[in-house]
Amino acid sequence: MPVVALLGPRQVGKTTLALEIAGKRLEKKWTYLDLELESDLSKLTDAESYLKGFEGRLLIIDEVQRRPELFPLLRGLVDARKRKGEKTAQFLLLGSASRDLLYQSSESLAGRIRYLELSPFKVWELHQHDPLGFNVNKLWFRGGFPDSYLAASDEDSWEWRNDFIATYVERDLPGMGPRIPSARMKIFWTMLAHFHGQQIVYSSLGKSLEVSHTTIKTYLDILTDFYMVRQIQPWSGNTKKRLVKSPKIYLRDTGLLHKLLNIPSYESLLGNPMIGASWEGFVAENIILQLTDQWRYSYYRSSTQAEIDLVLEGPDDEVWAIEIKRSAAPQISRGFHTAAEDIKATRKFVVYPGSERFPMGQSTEAIGLIAFLQMIYHRQFLI
Repeated sequence: MPVVALLGPRQVGKTTLALEIAGKRLEKKWTYLDLELESDLSKLTDAESYLKGFEGRLLIIDEVQRRPELFPLLRGLVDARKRKGEKTAQFLLLGSASRDLLYQSSESLAGRIRYLELSPFKVWELHQHDPLGFNVNKLWFRGGFPDSYLAASDEDSWEWRNDFIATYVERDLPGMGPRIPSARMKIFWTMLAHFHGQQIVYSSLGKSLEVSHTTIKTYLDILTDFYMVRQIQPWSGNTKKRLVKSPKIYLRDTGLLHKLLNIPSYESLLGNPMIGASWEGFVAENIILQLTDQWRYSYYRSSTQAEIDLVLEGPDDEVWAIEIKRSAAPQISRGFHTAAEDIKATRKFVVYPGSERFPMGQSTEAIGLIAFLQMIYHRQFLI
């Protein structure tokens, strides 16, 4: 594609990755612009004249959501170069998940742009990098942001996450568009941490913050758009049963979740009532990040409390029902099997912290997280 947009939260490594690729993997010349620097931003005063001077080069534009008006111009430049026969990548856009970026580029660059998401470190990639030395509990507790995960100690990781949250609500979010008082956003974010793994109740949160339920939905959508929160929508297949219709919410990075819940150590996490919800979100996020766009994900919950933590619907009419348990000796309820019948599940799994894989009856299989991620990888890419 002539334009590639690499999206993801701040501090996840987008710039590091882009410069690594440009400096060591590409043969063509390249130029880097950081639109958070006034010196680089001023170069775009006459953007058309400036950008026309980079024909035959790769131009990397960082924090591009600060200038969404560039997208129609990029479309014209791409089309002009295409007529001249230039087929290689022309623009690499880096963005911190702005809705302006997504909207403007989808309007102006349709058919010319490919979106890629760079997430924090994932279980599967760290396991591939170091199968014997990888500690999944360290990633679960600290989260996947590079500076948090790679910190010299848990104390350093904790301080980094504290600074990240403060900077995000005081500078980064306002700098990317939303005009929300930083104190209110910090309170809201902390409240969401206590709803982690639950169906969102807009009216309840709105009452606590003394704002309307529509305002709460706006706040939630902002954190979702900036990759801080994941909303998993309820299953929407055909059934006569009455289903819960609210999305289930998770903070996408469990390191930030633990900071907002004031869980300062792995040992304190093990004794915290939120341990099950935290593990569930960690597993669900890593599974979802492993999926290609041929799969859909949702959760299932009926009014009678029959529930499936994660429903995966893939090619060839595959429907997987996934229960997530923290216990080393997981048990599953009748409600899980009832729900699996409702969605006509073709396979049923219980993902747990252990490494053994064994049957649990009623066509259900217990499997460890790494083994499950490996199974998805082989199913999607090697078959």
